[in-house]
Amino acid sequence: MQLVIPPSLELLFDFSELEAELAESKTPLLPLKKAVKSIYEKQIEQFQNKQNIVHLIKERSQAIDIILSMAWSYYNLGENAALLAVGGYGRGELHPYSDVDLLLLHDAEHDLEDESGANKEFVDNLHFFIALLWDIGLEIGHSVRTVDECIKEAENDITIISNLMESRLITGDKTLYEQLSSQLGPENIWPTKDFTAAKIQEKNKRYLKFNETAYNLEPNIKEGPGGLRDIQIIGWVAKRHFGVESLKDLVGHNFLTLNEYEQLEQGQNFLWKIRFALHVLCKRHEERLLFDYQRELAQQFGYTDCEGKLAVESFMADYYQNVMELERLNEMLLQYFQEVIIFSDSDAKPIKINRRFINYKGYIAATNQSIFRNYPFALLEIFLMLCQDPELKGVRASTIRLIRAHCYLIDDSFRKDLRCRTLFMEILRQPFGITHEMRRMNRYGVLAAYIPEFKQIVGQMQHDLYHAYTVDEHTLKVLRNARRLFVPEHAHELPLASKVAHYLPKPELLYLAALFHDIGKGRGGRHEELGAIDAEQFCQLHDLNLRDTRLVSWLVRNHLIMSMTAQRKDINDPAVIHEFALLVGESQYLDYLYMLTVSDIRATSPKVWNSWKDSLLTQLYNLTKIALNKGLENPLQHDECIKDCKAIALGKLLDNHYSQENITQLWSSLPKEYFIKFQVEEIIWQTETILDVYKQDPERILCTPDLTSKKPIILIKPHEERGGTEIFIYTLEVDHLFAMVTATLSQLLLEVTEAKTVTSSNGCTYHTYFVLEGDGSIVTDNERIETIKQTLEEKLSQEKFAFPALAHRLSRTEKQFSHKTTVHFDEDLENNQTLMTITASNRPALLSHIGQALIECHVHLDNAKISTFGEKVEDVFIIRDENKQIITDIKKQEAIRRAIIRLVDEME
Repeated sequence: MQLVIPPSLELLFDFSELEAELAESKTPLLPLKKAVKSIYEKQIEQFQNKQNIVHLIKERSQAIDIILSMAWSYYNLGENAALLAVGGYGRGELHPYSDVDLLLLHDAEHDLEDESGANKEFVDNLHFFIALLWDIGLEIGHSVRTVDECIKEAENDITIISNLMESRLITGDKTLYEQLSSQLGPENIWPTKDFTAAKIQEKNKRYLKFNETAYNLEPNIKEGPGGLRDIQIIGWVAKRHFGVESLKDLVGHNFLTLNEYEQLEQGQNFLWKIRFALHVLCKRHEERLLFDYQRELAQQFGYTDCEGKLAVESFMADYYQNVMELERLNEMLLQYFQEVIIFSDSDAKPIKINRRFINYKGYIAATNQSIFRNYPFALLEIFLMLCQDPELKGVRASTIRLIRAHCYLIDDSFRKDLRCRTLFMEILRQPFGITHEMRRMNRYGVLAAYIPEFKQIVGQMQHDLYHAYTVDEHTLKVLRNARRLFVPEHAHELPLASKVAHYLPKPELLYLAALFHDIGKGRGGRHEELGAIDAEQFCQLHDLNLRDTRLVSWLVRNHLIMSMTAQRKDINDPAVIHEFALLVGESQYLDYLYMLTVSDIRATSPKVWNSWKDSLLTQLYNLTKIALNKGLENPLQHDECIKDCKAIALGKLLDNHYSQENITQLWSSLPKEYFIKFQVEEIIWQTETILDVYKQDPERILCTPDLTSKKPIILIKPHEERGGTEIFIYTLEVDHLFAMVTATLSQLLLEVTEAKTVTSSNGCTYHTYFVLEGDGSIVTDNERIETIKQTLEEKLSQEKFAFPALAHRLSRTEKQFSHKTTVHFDEDLENNQTLMTITASNRPALLSHIGQALIECHVHLDNAKISTFGEKVEDVFIIRDENKQIITDIKKQEAIRRAIIRLVDEME
């Protein structure tokens, strides 16, 4: 066989020498394997030297064609059989570790089940050929079929027909290939209308797998929304309908503008570069842009850190902006196909909406090409029309193109136009469709054009495990969550927030706060302060009154404060509630802030929101509402709070037939802070438990618990209303108790959300831990609860304390992030206590290591509030010295800091 080697490939590898070597070799394995490796290494060198990516991918495909042809010829498979490239390889697109998709087409006379005579030789050689391809290092995907078998399979499978449409002959019987090609046309199987509908359905299912967003933090560059598959769908449908061989040919059919084609080509080349580099980096077929590789790729492509933004964040921002543009084009072009192909035979007549828009087959459309040029405000009006008419399915493709082409009209004069300002605010005041249309405005580029600051967060990722979405995607999810609070069908999700929403006078103010709350990110500085300034200017421009403007700006500036207070402070303390109430100032501000906080946390990541956070925010909201109604000039004092708490608890205990003398005796050993830290229900539960243990011997109430057996009292109770499972431990005071309990809970794969400790005057400790399962759910299973109880009893009854072995290792994603451990001290002189804030990487048994450090430094732990933000924790501990006094000595604080950092860093 005489092969024709393209001149460009001679620089890649000496195929003539390979051909001569094969002619003399007894086996093709070593020469071909060496050639495949050499081609791979040469292409990596070319890629590193900035060789054109299109050339590289096409060149690799051509080189593999020659390798396969040589192998085919070696085994003499040419007669009555053909070797076809299909799929991406059929298009001539091959990355370093892409599958080499092949169809081995044979005539019906060669029955592969018949291993007699000449047929046996053919079958054997075919098996040798396939095995050889694997042995020389090619990742092949292959099928062996006759023409009839191909047609039969293609009739029932949209994927197979798509692959066969792109097939091309590498070597072998050309007649067989032509027989197959002649039967693949839409006049024989898969008419264009059916093919297009199936491809659109296939795309919709694929989008669902990726939560219908291109903004996943570990995106799939091939299958994800806006990925390479979206470009391929356009090519498949275009080829089916127009018979074109390339996307550029669509320009000649007036289906694509030249600018749109160039955008598609640029987007594809950008993704090809990343995919090529990803394959080389992983040394395997990998399409996911995992955290493991993002930093390395950012460095390879020349990105560097700058103020307010990491190199990897800049790299990923470029990625997201590219795929977002490809997603926009895909939506528009597929809709064009629907109109031209699927709806072409519809006799529905356009329905007039107003002078500027019509309803064309269920899609809103501009009445002529000059609408937006003549009436720029219509660039916003169209989205208001979509909100107001739920029967409209979307925007006609030609009008999408017009919108995109006229976004340049949205300038300062446009934003100052009273009609435009009124239209935007009217969209936010609609009872339906706000979220859908804001998303559409973002996809079409209108939102970023109208709010220029928004453009800076489009595609802006936050390189951590806490934020699962880019800033713009997160922002629109916050808006969606806020909107859902006003929809009765969703009231069961968050009953309190939905109830508050019912009485909110102006929902649009909440929506504005949602749009602006993170708009300052990526600019350096405090994003909430930057966003508050932007929000204030926007409200003033849109003629909101002074009170509404101040509210929106205040919400943006303080959108983190409610979450921080609930998760990091002791909200059972009336002083904390008073401080927060002073910040909020009035009930209406509290209502808006509560709804924004809930919407914000729920939009951060599917794993972040849980019943514990819900209960904390609910408790903080209710206690603050009471404080505001009581009057900020009349704050609830500690003594008053303790008195009320005791009175309520005592009354219920007496109703349950407990002795007042025994109750008083037990409580007399407890410090005042106990009645601040614990809620009434907890106090009743704990008191009943202890009195029940000693009801046979009331004299021992003030003694240490069960000294004979040294078994602690342990109770576990799920709290649906408080969003966690409470573990109560009553036992002798020992230094290592917190470390032992938290280590054991970690071994049981439980997450501690809060820990409270109180020591009585008789040397007993009251420890309470609120825990959740690893997935954020409440522990409710009775067997699971009994296991936890027995394990704790066993560990706490041991003579010597030993850390249990860790039950789980770090996940793949957690290993990619490491945070410097910091320890900060604040002195609370009023309450004679020290607040210690620790920021560190989230690691198993972290709390027990911190507990061990406190033991070393002779520090008494009063309280712990545990806050986990993806791969990072920000925990707050209330501590005192060994004499139960505030820690003010700088040397003592530094010793604690060093001990914690040393023990925590040993875990890395």
